Amino acid sequence: MLLSARPGEKQEQLLPPSGLLQLLGLEVSPESLDYVQNKTQFQLHTLLTEQRHPRTWNLSERIKTDLQAALHMLFSVDEDIVGRLEELASAPQELLQLSVEIKNTIRAGHRIYVYGCGATGRLAKQMESSFWRPFWNNLSQDKTIWAKIEKNLGPDIADRLTGEMTGGDRALISSLEGFEDLQLIGRLQLQDHGIKKGDLVICVTEGGETSSVIGTILAALEQWKDSPGYKPDESRKKLYFIYNNPDDRLRPFDRSRSVIEEPGLTRINLSTGPMAITGSTRMQATTIETYVVGTALQAAVYELLSEFLSRKELQKIGFSRPYDLVGTLREFNQILSRVRNAVPRIADWTALEARTYADNHFSTYFAGRALITVFIDSTERSPTFRLFPLDTIEEPARRCWIQVWTPAPDKRQAWLSFLGRPFYGLRADFYQSPFEEKVEDPYLRRAALESLKKAGDDQQELYDFSFAEFNLKKRGPQPGDLGVIVCLTPEEKNLLDQASPFNRFVRLFLQKKANLVIVSANDLTEKQAAALEKKIRKSYSSLTADGQVELIQVWLNLGRVNDPFYLKQNVGLKMVLNAHSTAVMARLGRVIGNTMTNVSPSNLKLIGRATYLIQSHVNDRLRQPEWIKKYGHCPEISYAEANAVLYDSIAYLRDKQKVAGQTAEVALSIIRILESLRQKRGVSNEEALAILQQFGLADYLSQTPD
Repeated sequence: MLLSARPGEKQEQLLPPSGLLQLLGLEVSPESLDYVQNKTQFQLHTLLTEQRHPRTWNLSERIKTDLQAALHMLFSVDEDIVGRLEELASAPQELLQLSVEIKNTIRAGHRIYVYGCGATGRLAKQMESSFWRPFWNNLSQDKTIWAKIEKNLGPDIADRLTGEMTGGDRALISSLEGFEDLQLIGRLQLQDHGIKKGDLVICVTEGGETSSVIGTILAALEQWKDSPGYKPDESRKKLYFIYNNPDDRLRPFDRSRSVIEEPGLTRINLSTGPMAITGSTRMQATTIETYVVGTALQAAVYELLSEFLSRKELQKIGFSRPYDLVGTLREFNQILSRVRNAVPRIADWTALEARTYADNHFSTYFAGRALITVFIDSTERSPTFRLFPLDTIEEPARRCWIQVWTPAPDKRQAWLSFLGRPFYGLRADFYQSPFEEKVEDPYLRRAALESLKKAGDDQQELYDFSFAEFNLKKRGPQPGDLGVIVCLTPEEKNLLDQASPFNRFVRLFLQKKANLVIVSANDLTEKQAAALEKKIRKSYSSLTADGQVELIQVWLNLGRVNDPFYLKQNVGLKMVLNAHSTAVMARLGRVIGNTMTNVSPSNLKLIGRATYLIQSHVNDRLRQPEWIKKYGHCPEISYAEANAVLYDSIAYLRDKQKVAGQTAEVALSIIRILESLRQKRGVSNEEALAILQQFGLADYLSQTPD
């Protein structure tokens, strides 16, 4: 199934009305009329990140017949990252400046603020909670080294970097509707965290058009512009905007142009091209941004510490040699190569997990050091593929296909293990009045105020990720379920230690006749990994001997030379998890070609993406000779018509949530339109839903049902 135009071909947004709405007897809702006429700044299908990548064009078909080949297709798009990093390594001036200014900022007693939204918001959290805090907390265990750090950098060094996302910590779980579309919330969060002139601000957006991220960087810039004698050269050293689309694609959007043409900011454009899954910027866009920002941070930390630590001390903490920022950029190719070596094992895991969900069973992911990387992929499956979000403790039974546990005795400790600090939500007394008074658009104001109710500190009480009594009793493994245990160096050794939570998790699942996958991102040689794999299989042989359960081991030998942040292992693991989870959903029919037709239209950007998917898939079908031969020529539908049907589907499924479950509005709309044109009568949402539930969108599009 193809979109209306291949990459590089002109794509028309609007067509003359086809008469579709009259056929359906559908009156355009006020929301749809407002979106088409007044929300053109959120209709982003012209962006390069929203195009289809030619290497994964027929992913959904290939994955049915050759899973390994499909995974190689997904990883082939990461080659675009290699090429872009090579370009950056050849002209690294802005990135070198960023690294120097991180060092200067810390030296001057100021703070670093990394801000993003959605996938890049989780990137920002990872910078703080996976890289920065664990590094300094680990060094505090060495009294000699820590005494020097306290003397030179202060005892609060672990608190000097804040990673924040639109919506605060609660947004890690699932998106909060309405926030992303507001520049105001970025401004307010900057103020809430006390970020001031002199602090270093790094704003990261996948596409370069996210309103909340743009609001953050412009608010930070205003702090400089309000100072007497302001010069753009001064703010450029402290304010960074990192994004992943060509400037010429972004300039038509007012908010993007205000940043791109601003001389007081440093812009780092990391555009790699289309994503492996159309518009899924959690993949290549966020991967390169994670690697680049992480590399800059690690280079700055090396330069800071090398001023007062000896060569032996630097080696002891993981800097085995002088840190080469440019060389590290070029090492990404090695990470990709080692990830691809594991494709046969990843394919076994993907097939098993897809089968688990198809058979109405559930999965549980377990991680310690890798917790945030695992958690990010798990939560991002929900909006990308229209899954139930992670279950709260109040759910009487599991709805979400996946849950995440970590070695912790209770839910509060689990949050501390996760974030490395207490939970930080949005305070109603700080945000509510500005939302009420300054958000002019009624839809955005209503959405923001509703989401604010779900963003406070109380939200942490609703989620329990601990490997403890509540989860063991209420959500423990059942026969046919799947456990996935994910290790970073040196956690793989804990699998043989019977006192370790890792060992207990494995035994728990195997004893309950649940299948198990072990994923290890490590610094072992292939020979060492093979030997450990053999020991692990022997250790659990008594639980797998009857053949009733599967035990799959995936070894990612990624190394850790000169990488005390574990950046390479986390990035390699991210790539594997992204490709694996995408392949699982494609295997289950939630991807058509390489488009995310199950996307949840939860904000203005995603409404635009969903509209364009409907228009494109319908018009592609109407052009096909088989359709024309059987049903005759039908006028192509317009963007406005697709949007009107989408909004009608949104309203219908909102009312029918218990019946419709995880039904995607895009799929429902496509089937309703095509069936109406096929039958030459207005097909109702109820009829379309019955067809969708019987066939699924993938099978429906592959053959017209009788």
